[in-house]
Amino acid sequence: MPCPRFTVTGSGDFGPLKALLATREEAAGDAAQKVERILADVAARGDAALVDLTRDFDCTGFAADCLRASQADILAGREAIPADDLAIIEEAAANIRSFHERQKEQSWWVPSADGTMLGQIVTPVDAAGCYVPGGRGGETPLISSLLMNAIPARVAGVGRIVVVSPPRADGTLNPYILAAAAVCGVTEVYRVGSAWAIAALAYGTASIAPVDVVVGPGNIYVTTAKRLLIGRIGIDMIAGPSEIAILADATANPEWLAADMLSQAEHDPMAAAVCLSDDAALLDAVGAALSRQLADLPRNDIAAASLGRYGALVAVPDLTVGMELINAIAPEHFELCVADPWAHVGQVRHAGAVFMGHHCPEPVGDYFAGPNHVLPTMGTARFSSALSVSTFTKKTSLIAAAPGYVAAHGAKIARLARLENLEAHARSVECRFKA
Repeated sequence: MPCPRFTVTGSGDFGPLKALLATREEAAGDAAQKVERILADVAARGDAALVDLTRDFDCTGFAADCLRASQADILAGREAIPADDLAIIEEAAANIRSFHERQKEQSWWVPSADGTMLGQIVTPVDAAGCYVPGGRGGETPLISSLLMNAIPARVAGVGRIVVVSPPRADGTLNPYILAAAAVCGVTEVYRVGSAWAIAALAYGTASIAPVDVVVGPGNIYVTTAKRLLIGRIGIDMIAGPSEIAILADATANPEWLAADMLSQAEHDPMAAAVCLSDDAALLDAVGAALSRQLADLPRNDIAAASLGRYGALVAVPDLTVGMELINAIAPEHFELCVADPWAHVGQVRHAGAVFMGHHCPEPVGDYFAGPNHVLPTMGTARFSSALSVSTFTKKTSLIAAAPGYVAAHGAKIARLARLENLEAHARSVECRFKA
């Protein structure tokens, strides 16, 4: 059996599984101290620090004039990839753009009979930075991450969108990253990665002007840098290891369920993949399918480690208890693989994204359908949402009060101010109606 087996007897029996998943918090070790030094170095030395760090970790011959990819480089990347691949990226981008267009919020204001005008102004941030991991030395570029981060920023109306990604050993970026940037209309791309890229986006350097919001996945150093810079910049979220939870009934295909579990397990040894069912025979079949499919999976060492530590096959007495357990663990990805998923979706309270039925595996959303794949992990779906257009906008209250409003309500406002011992507040109102 490639992963542990649990039996849940009822609503109060969720502790063991929740405890297992809670242990996945990635050990920061001395990452915070290292990242603090990197942030200070970039703040003090700017481009020189970026070049030195990139030479140490990514490209030994790196120089300051290598930092920015030219527009010619970006267009060359687009031309370098096969036309069929470019067409797929463009279609995925169109789907993502269409979905996020529906998220746009409008400014509004409402006049009242007493002379007030109250409202809300919705505006985009001026600049956003998108971090894109290179992946295995730049050979497994996270194209989808660039699309999922840059397109909502574009839809929000952000005027300046910056992409940063670590260079390959020869100082170049994978052409697929450049092609995706071109598809998104991004013209500002830098060959720089890890915590020093996040520092450059936050503090600014001679080559890279600072931004207001930084989004995108990364390793513990990228994540720690984002955490330490909250307040100087806005961020999408502090993301943990990937995870999937599946609730299945007897109508589900065990081979498909195993494939779906492995789709997350291959990400990272700390990823979690859990399958819940009220059918014991189905869980047996899923366990057998996992063993078979692991055998020829290219990343089987990673997937096997993930399943062994944080995978689980969970027997539940019925689907109602299964839904209660899903809400208790608040998974990043939730597949509802039952005969009638619409009969149960109303019970979902906590999940990053829900995938409905037998023919909607998680990669449909990860890559192509349109909803964002940057999702809350580690139970934070209890209070967090997917990255969206709102990540790149801010809301400003609008208040307009006529003389009659101050005359009618000024004494009450002054009284509230004095209850808080703020005399100047009270007087600023009273001077307008006690003249």
